Amino acid sequence: MTQSILQSHVLTYFRGVDSQDLSLTLSTLSSDCVFSVETHGVELHGHDEISGMFERLWASHKSVRHDKFHFIEDQPHNLVAVRFRVTNKLHNDELVYKSNCNFFSLTDGVFTDVKVYMAGENTLDHNA
Repeated sequence: MTQSILQSHVLTYFRGVDSQDLSLTLSTLSSDCVFSVETHGVELHGHDEISGMFERLWASHKSVRHDKFHFIEDQPHNLVAVRFRVTNKLHNDELVYKSNCNFFSLTDGVFTDVKVYMAGENTLDHNA
């Protein structure tokens, strides 16, 4: 099965997150993107707030990896949902695994809305 544009865009987003490449990550998000962690009551608006969240995530972990992706798409409406595994490596080398789901809305080639449903502790805390 060929990878859709929606899937490719999601994988580019996660490649940026996993490689701690803020420019790549932000290139997938509109400048006024609304990024929410639905399971923890977090809502961020725009690149500045979202950048701070990722900088805190990366500072709090030795590494972050997303894999084992399962996609569901609504191509006519440019919507994609993805379930995946997250592996967070802490600074003491302990590994923490999570199963998460994200919902992305794409407009004009960038995500305008990202909704995160996260198992366990909130690693995308806006107040950390």
